[in-house]
Amino acid sequence: MPVRRLSENMVNQIAAGEVIERPASVVRELLDNAVDAGATRIEIVTAGGGKNLIRITDNGQGMDAADLELAVERHCTSKLTDDLLNIQSLGFRGEALPSIGSISRLCIRSRTAGSASGWEIRVEGGVVSPLKPAALNQGTVVEVADLFYATPARLKFLKTDRAEANAVTDVVKRTILAHPEIRFSVSGSDRQAGEYPSVSGDTALLRRLEQVLGKEFCDNALAIEAEREGVTLAGYAALPTYNRGNQLQQFVYVNGRPVRDRQLTGAIRGAYADFLSRYRHPVVALFIGINPKLVDVNVHPAKAEVRFRDAGLVRGLIVGALRQAISGAGHRASTEGAGSMLDAFRPGRSDGPPTASSSNFKFDATGTHHPTGNAAYDWTTSPNRPVEQEAGSGFAENGQAAFAATSAPAADIREPLEDEQVGQALPLGAARAQLHKNYIVAQTDDGLVIVDQHAAHERLVYERMKAQIAADGVAGQMLLIPDIVDMPEEDANRLLDHTDTLKQFGLTIEAFGPGAVAVRETPALLGEVDSKALLRDLVDEISEWGSASLVGEKIDHVAATMACHGSVRSGRRLLPAEMNHLLRDMEATPNSGQCNHGRPTYIELKLADIERLFGRR
Repeated sequence: MPVRRLSENMVNQIAAGEVIERPASVVRELLDNAVDAGATRIEIVTAGGGKNLIRITDNGQGMDAADLELAVERHCTSKLTDDLLNIQSLGFRGEALPSIGSISRLCIRSRTAGSASGWEIRVEGGVVSPLKPAALNQGTVVEVADLFYATPARLKFLKTDRAEANAVTDVVKRTILAHPEIRFSVSGSDRQAGEYPSVSGDTALLRRLEQVLGKEFCDNALAIEAEREGVTLAGYAALPTYNRGNQLQQFVYVNGRPVRDRQLTGAIRGAYADFLSRYRHPVVALFIGINPKLVDVNVHPAKAEVRFRDAGLVRGLIVGALRQAISGAGHRASTEGAGSMLDAFRPGRSDGPPTASSSNFKFDATGTHHPTGNAAYDWTTSPNRPVEQEAGSGFAENGQAAFAATSAPAADIREPLEDEQVGQALPLGAARAQLHKNYIVAQTDDGLVIVDQHAAHERLVYERMKAQIAADGVAGQMLLIPDIVDMPEEDANRLLDHTDTLKQFGLTIEAFGPGAVAVRETPALLGEVDSKALLRDLVDEISEWGSASLVGEKIDHVAATMACHGSVRSGRRLLPAEMNHLLRDMEATPNSGQCNHGRPTYIELKLADIERLFGRR
């Protein structure tokens, strides 16, 4: 078959296959154009998940008749200079509008400031209609109807209207978060209407986050602000205990452009590796500022991926800033648990707490509870078992050492603290009871705290083990006979580029001819190691994420497992002094608000919330 030139419409449809994957892609491109036009108000209307209708209205600078004619031609743009490495705008390729027009019924109406009237142009299935006058205010209205009608095969691959509407919502959210100064309005027959007023001032970003992600996120968010070698990082990241089952709540921007980049996602995952299981994901909104010449945004037609000239610098900045913020939060835990607990206690729930009439408690003359039939009751022990039999060898089970040090003298609830003694000096309060041999109830100056003793001690032991590893390093176990692992030469080179990093974790490797690596030492903490499987996993991780953190993660996992088995067990009865000892150590230990799997170690209820449950407020 002879070589021939494709028609302009066929070229546009091929380009549309790269740029326009689904209705959400159209929305993203049109929102980029509206923001680049300097709009302060943008309205989004959709129907049928965007398949039937997408209409974007803005009050930006608009286009005159000549600009409008060029806008629907390929590779025509007002945003790009001759320097492709200095892109200052969101859009720049000049492909979106002609691509959309080739597969849908596209109508664009626009008017510039001071013009006597606006202009309208239509493109249906790639066929451009002549310009005609249109009545509208300054700005642009882009209407896309019957998306993919010209390419029905593509239409069949779309998901349900609800799924497509959700994808559109995600794109809109990412744009709304990046531009607090713009007022957004979202409506349509396939969604609930939403208004996002513009915000300004020092707290603009936090207020916009509250509009989009809700107040609960803001209540559990940590401020992020860092800079390294001219690259800046700002935004907010949630506490580890405020997490989700997927990555949809991770919003990452590079110079204001929302991106989905594997390297950035990997950096976030690495920063939270100590606090979340592999199946839970943090919630973050991070904004990276960098010289446009140091990042390539022209990697993919969808402009969702980027490439940094120094990816290691950006990764290190993200990991370091997030870990510092989490450590700075100390023992703070998320508010989600308290909210769920309050809901569980509300009247009318069949699974709620027993009522006063069904309980086995009575009040004495001082108003103190006592179980019926018992004149006095020690909450930390069984009523039929002496305290002395519970003491054992101290806080831990047999073979477990007690805490090495405390941040404050351990309080003893056998001599109850006065209210003024609880105060600010004891953020987690003074222990008042142990419930079901696992939950410590403590009184604070303005409420109460419930602690999961096993989860809390597990985190404390884990943090001490990490500190010891950081101070002394990870011991390597020398192999009598080195393991020789054969692999493709490019994979071997990837590994050898990270020899210094791997040696820090007790894994020593060296080249052994083309396409082979010799393993001299393995981390002693891991015991017997399958060197071949470990190196192949490392190669896969380096290829995908650009880092060799897998060995460190394995060591952390072993340390976390050892901490779990070496911590006080659920069902262990604790003396009052032991409970207070645990509370004081939690207050002095960073990250003690969550266990090694991202679950909260304690829940705090404010006195005001408790009083509302009883109708006192």
